[in-house]
Amino acid sequence: MKSCILTFICLATFTAQANASSPDAWAVFDKAVLASCTKASQLKSPNPIGTAAQFDDRVGYSALLLQGQYPQKHMKGQQGTELCLYNKKTKTAYVTEWDSIRPPVKAQ
Repeated sequence: MKSCILTFICLATFTAQANASSPDAWAVFDKAVLASCTKASQLKSPNPIGTAAQFDDRVGYSALLLQGQYPQKHMKGQQGTELCLYNKKTKTAYVTEWDSIRPPVKAQ
């Protein structure tokens, strides 16, 4: 009986460790998200705002805010913000404009 309990504890410990990702694996994943989101962005020189939000695997997405400048001439270099959703399964990034997240700039 004691050997069964000990075996169960050992298996549970190894299983928990196998499911956890290493810091190196997270760093590689974060780089992939940033690269894919930057490539999908419509902004000039997009930069991340903070780090990606990691949703549960059941959702299947990570989210990242990007900030850069609008490339269109009529926008006159105005700063813009985009929300990027990164599909973990297909490794594809989708972006949408999200300037409403920033407070409006007050004229002086």
